[in-house]
Amino acid sequence: MQKIEKSTIIGDILSFAPQAAPMFLSIGMHCLGCPSSAGETVEEACMVHGVDADAFLTELNNYLAECEKNA
Repeated sequence: MQKIEKSTIIGDILSFAPQAAPMFLSIGMHCLGCPSSAGETVEEACMVHGVDADAFLTELNNYLAECEKNA
């Protein structure tokens, strides 16, 4: 699995890891399909939603690693 970083584009993440969608929904990002959110970086989305990007990335990468392990 590709490691997701602050500069990773959300639309790209959802293309290679659609199972990440609930993680974004959990931070209040409910418009994952809209063009502006799909083009945002993880850091931009976290900033807009008042979420610590580093903590979210740790949680997101751990979640995706578990999903891959259990697949």
